[in-house]
Amino acid sequence: MNTRSPQPSENFTPITNNPEAQADGFAHVRNAHESEIAEDYVELIAELIDLHGEARPVDIAERLGVKAPTVTKNISRLKAAGLVHREKYRSVFLTDKGRTLAEVCRERHRIVVAFLMSLGIDEATAVRDAEGIEHHVSDATLAAFKNQIDWPV
Repeated sequence: MNTRSPQPSENFTPITNNPEAQADGFAHVRNAHESEIAEDYVELIAELIDLHGEARPVDIAERLGVKAPTVTKNISRLKAAGLVHREKYRSVFLTDKGRTLAEVCRERHRIVVAFLMSLGIDEATAVRDAEGIEHHVSDATLAAFKNQIDWPV
């Protein structure tokens, strides 16, 4: 386990002094927010299918803490993106593309949770915090998390 605390280089410029870097950072966050809802939905749908054999919109709404019309609107978006399929008044199921995305999201979530717990954060807090972090972490940072916790490649 790496125990040294890296320090910024002498050439480090605070992001507020570098407008282009700041704009890139905000663009990255906006892009992450765009995919965040889809990722949360497919991950939850996969979990519900694993638990109950299906993902009912009412269960999705309950677990996400949203109203049924919100779920209906987002399921329509997921269907248009080729991530889910369903018939009117039926359960929601993942397409192959949706299952692949769900697995990527689950793996990223597990790595972030394990990394946070390796820092001494309790599991409940790590799980809650990972819900936000997992959507914004870069591939390079995720690889560093995996390396730090000796996660299997």
